[in-house]
Amino acid sequence: MLNIPWWLSLRKKYIDNLSVNIIWGLISNLLQNVLFSAFFIVIARKYNSQDFASYILSNTLYGMLLAFSSLGLGQWFIRTYMTIEDQLNLVYTFLKMQVLVGFIFYGFNIVLAYFLYKDPLIRNLSFIIGINIVFDNIIYVVKYVNIARYEQKKTFLILTIEAFIKCMIACLLFISPIPILYLSFILIVLRLLSLHLFLQYGTNVPIKILRIFDTPVSLKVIRAIIEENFFFIIIGSISVIYWKLGNLFISKFLTLKEVAIYEISFKFFSIAEVLPTIASTTVFPLLVTLYADKNRKDHSYFHRSFWYYAGFGLFAYTFIYCYSDFILPFLFTDKYTIAVKYCNQMFLTILIFPTALLQANLLIALQLEKIDMWLNVTSLLFNVLFSVIALYFFKDLSYVNYAVFFSFLLFHAAQDYFLIKKNIYDFKHCLKFYAVSVATVLFFHLTSLFVNKYVLFVFFWALLLGLLIYLSLFKRRRVLSALPVTS
Repeated sequence: MLNIPWWLSLRKKYIDNLSVNIIWGLISNLLQNVLFSAFFIVIARKYNSQDFASYILSNTLYGMLLAFSSLGLGQWFIRTYMTIEDQLNLVYTFLKMQVLVGFIFYGFNIVLAYFLYKDPLIRNLSFIIGINIVFDNIIYVVKYVNIARYEQKKTFLILTIEAFIKCMIACLLFISPIPILYLSFILIVLRLLSLHLFLQYGTNVPIKILRIFDTPVSLKVIRAIIEENFFFIIIGSISVIYWKLGNLFISKFLTLKEVAIYEISFKFFSIAEVLPTIASTTVFPLLVTLYADKNRKDHSYFHRSFWYYAGFGLFAYTFIYCYSDFILPFLFTDKYTIAVKYCNQMFLTILIFPTALLQANLLIALQLEKIDMWLNVTSLLFNVLFSVIALYFFKDLSYVNYAVFFSFLLFHAAQDYFLIKKNIYDFKHCLKFYAVSVATVLFFHLTSLFVNKYVLFVFFWALLLGLLIYLSLFKRRRVLSALPVTS
């Protein structure tokens, strides 16, 4: 009888039972990223750097506060919804909390915009765009109701329709110019229509906004819920504001032109983030299952996943290094050719980001979320200090990218330390990962001095893929030849 590896049988069982909830979520993320990227490219091409950067800063401020306004309570809601009898009352309690907190953070958004920026355009855009915090908090409730009820398809359809219409609105700029303030107002109307669709058709649970006035929610209840989910709130908030801080620092120390350049670089990075983030959505529940037994000594599945993540990071970095000088000017015109240099710098972080994300998931699966939280806080503080000090003295956008890279390197190294202590892997594993990453980067940088980068990328990865296929087939033949012959 052929002995099937335990991790393979478990993975098969997990995939066979993969919920429709997760599948629709993955499809939604992919399609939305494509449509929103198209929207971003159009407005970058059609508006001058000043207007484009003002729009970016307003969205950055709104996005940072949005990270806090949801309070990271999605996991609490799902866990409670699945065990409580009065589910409808829970929905309205959650909804009232989100509406109240949404208006509070919308107020913060306006105050911060007026405190940080004197530019009237940024202030006006923040006043308009910031109302999205309230809308998003309400939609956040509907999303998690659908996740709890395995109706993610409804969320997917509405968000995709909204993303498509948003892209079409941007395409109107090819016909006639629209002031950036008017465009923002049109997008708010679109968001309001999406909110209406979510409330009317987005869930089978009857949700009426006016009913929240009849739903009592005490400060004691809110405080208890926040304290119970404190670690996850901090982790979730940091993961969002981490990338938003760069634009704020650049806007204070450099010019709006650099804000636009940084945002273009980050847009490409955010696209590269999608695959490891989606993979983690699927892998995390499996890690929780695997490490439910705290004494588990077989870590082969995690090790295998680690090298897949590392391989993707190397692939993404080398792709951008080789093709960014063609892709960026093609999409954003020659006025953003200078962004090539900074995009390549930012993509140094993709060498570490996928495996750092996987290791963060493992720490939480091991119920070490407190450690993960403090690692996130430390990494964020390092990023802030590095960015502010370097920008103050050197006035160069490069240092923002280097701050992100070195803070992630610190984050990854700290994760390595704790995982080695937990005997998940050893120092040799860490050394191998860093050595392979450094060697690959140096190889591409040095070889590209003599070989066309476009050809180098194709040749390198084709050769590596062929080698891996050969080794896989060779290993399989050895396994089959070792099996006993049966008559």
